[in-house]
Amino acid sequence: VLTRIFPFIYEADHLEAWEDKFFWGTRKKSLGKGQTARTEILFGEAHPDDIPHAREEEQFENVRPLAEELIDTLIDLLFFADFTLPINDRNRNKVTYSIWQSGVGCNTPISSSKELESNRTEILRLLLTICSKSLYMPAHSLPVKGVKAITYITTCPDKQVVLSTLKYNPASWRVPYDHMVYKDPKQVLVSYCLQFLLVLLLYPIPENGRGPPPKNYFRHFLGRLHRPQDFQFLVDGMMRTLNQPLQATSTYLPGSQKSVKWAPEIIMLFWETLQCNKRYRSFIIDTNRGHDFVILVLFYALEYKTDPTKQGVVRMCVFVLQTLSTEPNFGDRLNKKFEGQESLPTSIRLNDFSGTYADFLINSIHTLITTSQGKLDAIYPALLATLNNVAPYLTNIDAQSSSKILHLFTLMSSPSFLLANETNHTLLQSLLESMNAIVEHQYNSNPHFIHAIMRSKKRFEELRSFTLESGQEEMERLYQRRKDTAGASESTHSPARSTRNSSIDSARSPQSVRAPSLSNVPEEGGAFTIGGDDDSDDDEEQSTQNTPSQSSPSIQASRTPSAASSIDDAVPPQLRGMSEKARGKMPAGQLSFSRQSSMTSLNTHVTANLAPVTGFAPSAHWIDSWLPNLPLHTSLTLLTSTSAPQIPRALPPTIDPSPPRIHLFEWSPLSLGWYESLLWGFIFASEMVVQKGTVGVWNGTNIRLFKVEKEAVRGPSLMKPMGAVDAVGSNLVQRIGSLNLRRESAEVRGGGAVRDV
Repeated sequence: VLTRIFPFIYEADHLEAWEDKFFWGTRKKSLGKGQTARTEILFGEAHPDDIPHAREEEQFENVRPLAEELIDTLIDLLFFADFTLPINDRNRNKVTYSIWQSGVGCNTPISSSKELESNRTEILRLLLTICSKSLYMPAHSLPVKGVKAITYITTCPDKQVVLSTLKYNPASWRVPYDHMVYKDPKQVLVSYCLQFLLVLLLYPIPENGRGPPPKNYFRHFLGRLHRPQDFQFLVDGMMRTLNQPLQATSTYLPGSQKSVKWAPEIIMLFWETLQCNKRYRSFIIDTNRGHDFVILVLFYALEYKTDPTKQGVVRMCVFVLQTLSTEPNFGDRLNKKFEGQESLPTSIRLNDFSGTYADFLINSIHTLITTSQGKLDAIYPALLATLNNVAPYLTNIDAQSSSKILHLFTLMSSPSFLLANETNHTLLQSLLESMNAIVEHQYNSNPHFIHAIMRSKKRFEELRSFTLESGQEEMERLYQRRKDTAGASESTHSPARSTRNSSIDSARSPQSVRAPSLSNVPEEGGAFTIGGDDDSDDDEEQSTQNTPSQSSPSIQASRTPSAASSIDDAVPPQLRGMSEKARGKMPAGQLSFSRQSSMTSLNTHVTANLAPVTGFAPSAHWIDSWLPNLPLHTSLTLLTSTSAPQIPRALPPTIDPSPPRIHLFEWSPLSLGWYESLLWGFIFASEMVVQKGTVGVWNGTNIRLFKVEKEAVRGPSLMKPMGAVDAVGSNLVQRIGSLNLRRESAEVRGGGAVRDV
């Protein structure tokens, strides 16, 4: 009953004051009645009625708020004998904080039964519901306002309770992998355990500005784990869960294995442990298990890169990579040769690959940037920060990876990208810093990369002399070449082929109003655009590689405007490609730069048409504000020190290596709100799956933390048959689930009473 009632209380704004008073207000407990002292009259002739008699007054004492007692009782019930724990004759206490399963800090599991596991599930479900007020708060106010229930639990200084709650969760990952029985009680219990643990670990306790900041004891004790066997247990459990989809793609029995439902939560727990525990982070890197996690994280990022419902998971995977890359040893260990790449799923496997883990990472970053259909513009800075962190330690980068880095440089230095908005040049600056770090710190160990820079001499020189006029002329010239190429192909091909080319070119034409994001920027010296397999280019650099998106040209018309013009408010500000001020000026959904089919100059188009729409028009003064600050000195000095194709044997003495820089992930109230909304989105979706969408805890309530899109009702299938009994049961459940708590008041007329509906 409480599990069903709490969401409706949280949803109702007019009940907030009542909720705060009823659950969190100070209460008084009756101690019974006591007698007051009788006043004696020693003198005088008072009337008997005037003599005061002893009075009985009820005594009270202040007790804790009701919500605190409820939470404490529920936590005790998690470890209550004959309810969630088996009866132990040796222990007479009803409440014993025993670890449910073997795992961190415990090697001896206790016996269990279906009844005990069912009781544990219901208690955890109610605790999650009590903590779910986050769902009914906007993301931007959640880290500031907080949730009293979670604050109370996380600030509990009782170490024994905290560690017991932490330890029972990982062991329960050892569950059957059969996805056909997701309603298996053990798997449901595992989901609730993991989700409740993450709710407590991720919670940012609001600061009141008085005294030291409050401490989250769950994060504190997680950060104090230090035994190698505990770390190994955590690693094995995470790897076993995350590795299932890779095994499913290589099995001879399709569908016999499938990723468990809580894989995103495992990635989140892995990220939290990396941030909380420096020893764990060192353990991952020093034991080379970091290689396995890099491959797994890249798999999930590449697998979900175009799925609109999984964009939060992709972003989280990229932030995990950035967190790992802050350790210097991580970059050095990426130079290990990648064995067994052929066993990877086809979605992330590289053809004819024989490089290192660093080469695989570079290729994956290139793929995420150029084939994400513009949906990952918000994390371009995080991807480039990862590359920047590891660049000073990379050695023996192969020719393919070197070409990928220079390919990104060509895209980001193109006029159409630089002039798209006022902050795209910061992405180019970050990439140039990575390239400089490789040259300055590992010059002799990367001949392929040095040769690739030599071949791009023209591009560097054009960037040095870049002006607004030259950029606009280059864009006009590339557009005209594309138009001529499209016209020539239409006149020489068969009608069927012409029809196909016409449809493709119409998607690329200026009339489609497609913005020059990194996924569709034309490159120097040719009409090639990322995503177009019908383009041809005789440029030397383009002859060495093809981008992965060339096989899907028809999708490119749906690209987002620019590298940072369509970021939602839930993304951390330091990860955005443009500033808040610029975003405020730009209307939602508007393009940052459009190409018209007319033959008028782009200068007239930009000043006359673009500025009123987007609020940004590139100017010569704006270019002069950032162009001189681009870190081009290292590359230009290298290019002018000798003539290609000859490569200097040593780093020119005029190049002074700068110390490696570490780009950390910075938290802010906005990024914390996004993180919380991501977790509660996982919990909400999981509850809908467990309960088949009808009797979910939060079903039918007004969620404010994120947007819930209703899916069309699906009919019966082989996996989910529906007969007459199922139909009647579903109808009954829907009717019960649609009940809402509301009060209708009516005036009392003719002795009538107020009705509660």
